[in-house]
Amino acid sequence: MNGEYILHGAVRSSAAWRARVALELKGLPYREIRRDLNKGEQNAPDYRAVNPQMLVPSLVCPNGAVLWQSLAIIDYLDEVHPTPALLPPTPEGRARARALAQMIACDIHPINNLRVREHVRALLPGDPGAMAKWQAKWNNAGFDAIEAILAGSPDLGAFSFGDRPGYVECFLVPQVGNAKSAGRSMEPYPVIARIADACAELGPFQRARPA
Repeated sequence: MNGEYILHGAVRSSAAWRARVALELKGLPYREIRRDLNKGEQNAPDYRAVNPQMLVPSLVCPNGAVLWQSLAIIDYLDEVHPTPALLPPTPEGRARARALAQMIACDIHPINNLRVREHVRALLPGDPGAMAKWQAKWNNAGFDAIEAILAGSPDLGAFSFGDRPGYVECFLVPQVGNAKSAGRSMEPYPVIARIADACAELGPFQRARPA
C-alpha cells in the first residue's frame, strides 16, 4: 500500500506514541494531527466523525480506511507492511509479545488515562496526592510483572525479543516515558530501563517522542 497515513494523536497520549513508534520502525510516511486533550479537542464534532469513541489514536489509511485503538493499529501495520516485522517469528513468541503489550495497553494504561484520572480527582478532592498514588500503584504492579517476565525470558537480548526492537517496545517505551515524567524511579526495573535506554538511542524512537 502506497501513500501517506494520517495519525490523529496528542502530545500527552502514550497510546498515540505507540502508533508513532510503529510507523517509524516501519519507515512509513505519515503526518500527525494532534489534539489537545486538556482542552477537550478530542470531543470536537470533526473528530467525533473520525472516531465516535473520541479517543486517540486513530489512523486514516492511504486507502481511506479508518482504524482505532493502538493495539489494532499496530497489528494492522505489521500485517500490511510485514517488513521489517514487529512481532517475533514463532507462534509462541508472538503470543508472548502480545501478552506483554496487553499488560500495558489493557491493564496499566486504561485505569491511568485522562478520563480515569479526572474521575479519581473528583472522587477524592481532599487528597491532592491521591492521583500520584493511584498512578504509581497500577504502573508499578504492571512493571513488577513485566520485569520478572523479561528477566526470565529466553527471548531476551538487547531488546525484549533479540537484538532488534519491535512490538513490545512500541508499548514499553511510552509507558516508561510516563513513569519518568511522573518522577517515578526505574531503579527497581533494570531490564525494562535497559531496553528503554537502548531504544532512546535509535532514530525511530527519537522521532516518535512527544514534542
